[in-house]
Amino acid sequence: MTTTSTESPGTPPAAAEPVVTVRDLRQSYGDFEAVRGVSFDIRPGELFALLGTNGAGKTTTVDVLEGLRRATSGTVRVFGHDPYGQPAALRGRTNAVLQGDGLLDDLTVAETVVLSRDLAADPRDPAEVMELVGLTDKRSVAVRQLSGGQKRRLALACALVTRPEVLYLDEPTTGMDPEGRHEIWRLLRDLKEQGTAILLTTHYLEEAERLADRLAIMHRGEIRVEGTLQGVLADWGDRIGFRMPEDVGIADLPRPADTSVAVETRDQALWAAYTVSGPDIAGRASAAVAELLAWAGEHGTSLQHLHVRGASLEDVFLRVAGDLNQN
Repeated sequence: MTTTSTESPGTPPAAAEPVVTVRDLRQSYGDFEAVRGVSFDIRPGELFALLGTNGAGKTTTVDVLEGLRRATSGTVRVFGHDPYGQPAALRGRTNAVLQGDGLLDDLTVAETVVLSRDLAADPRDPAEVMELVGLTDKRSVAVRQLSGGQKRRLALACALVTRPEVLYLDEPTTGMDPEGRHEIWRLLRDLKEQGTAILLTTHYLEEAERLADRLAIMHRGEIRVEGTLQGVLADWGDRIGFRMPEDVGIADLPRPADTSVAVETRDQALWAAYTVSGPDIAGRASAAVAELLAWAGEHGTSLQHLHVRGASLEDVFLRVAGDLNQN
């Protein structure tokens, strides 16, 4: 079920050597295998989005890369080194914003960033970092008084102050309002342009669509889909939909070649949802629409709200999460 694709124009050149290499990573907790044979690379200036349902194995994968867990088997290398135990060769070159931020409630925002700066060999200026994440006006506020989204910004500031070449972000914008999320997106684009390699896990599919050079979708410990956004969506077909006529039953719907059909409930009404698959998607979708319109004309009915669209990342995600096979 895994798909692959060529690199998009925005993807860093393939000639760039990966700084993160994962091969057949497996991680077990007793008899439970949380990660089952995961492989991927990340290059400088590239953002790789790792998506998946709760319990898919994303956070475990990040923990292994960060050096917090030893891989049960497989190979994990960051700048050529095994990250387990965070060896000296990697300190200062990598950093992370994990789901548990580890912030100290009694410190102020400025004190927290300064503390992180003191642990770095070549730190950024704390005032610069607080401005980057939009916390300058909160510099004297105690951590305990920050909102959840502001704490995520502060955790990101603590990571950025060390000037990491590889940055792991595990749900970094959780709790942020839309404006704050867009500000962080702009910051991440700037980091990519500066050559930072970024691994992002997120439940916000729009976040992955906006930022990722490549992405993978995990389910039950395995990568089920991987590639560029354009390549992944191209492999999942076009969608044709219309509101079901009141006098037409599900069994009466036509079945154009190279399509599958389902019926969905939206806005208290039934909608026909066709998926077009196979080569030459555009041509097949046009032929399917023509057949549907001809069928409607023959039966003296109309296809209200008829629309054609490409597959979305949400379509792919839900299909993978539902353990359904590609048509």
